Amino acid sequence: MTGTPGRVPTGAGAPVAPAPAAPAAPAAPTEEVSPTALGPDWVLGADGMRHRRGARVLLLDDAGRVLLARGHDTDQPERSWWFTVGGGIEPGESDRDAAVREVLEETGLRLDPADLQGPVWTRSAVFDFYRERCRQDEVFYLARITSTQAAVPLTREGWTQIEHDVVDEMRWWALPELREVTIEVFPAGLPDLLEPLLDGWDGRTRHLGEATE
Repeated sequence: MTGTPGRVPTGAGAPVAPAPAAPAAPAAPTEEVSPTALGPDWVLGADGMRHRRGARVLLLDDAGRVLLARGHDTDQPERSWWFTVGGGIEPGESDRDAAVREVLEETGLRLDPADLQGPVWTRSAVFDFYRERCRQDEVFYLARITSTQAAVPLTREGWTQIEHDVVDEMRWWALPELREVTIEVFPAGLPDLLEPLLDGWDGRTRHLGEATE
């Protein structure tokens, strides 16, 4: 019996056409979690760079000084730079919670997420660290503490092993002094970026773009 075009013959002995195979869905791009000395929060992306999201804090005292850390790379001990307090955002953690956790771990200063203003800036930073090419997508918050709080000695109790290896010191900087620093300061142009915030944040988030450091 000849089947009608477009129909499968029926009845005893009629051949059964196999169901057409569903087309394979294209594989979604994935990021690979692979061992790295940087830690498990740095994920290897399709671009070959280690990637994570970070939260940083522009911590100001009553005198308008900003707290910065100075660090170096173990592969380039002759090069050091100043940078803001902060670090990676953990899975399931909000940006604000990450910011206050990082301040506590790196300085011993305790903030409440409600103390933070912002994010005042966002940016992406691309850099080499621990023999890896890295990209960190960052949000920056503004926080103010009193001079009495700023006078409390900073602690290293919450530092990771990497921070013990590469962070050399932390100190408060007045912006005129910071402009005279001869080593690198990140983000680039920090004194000029920070100066408008001394009188208060205007409620707008400024996007600083991508920087190669």
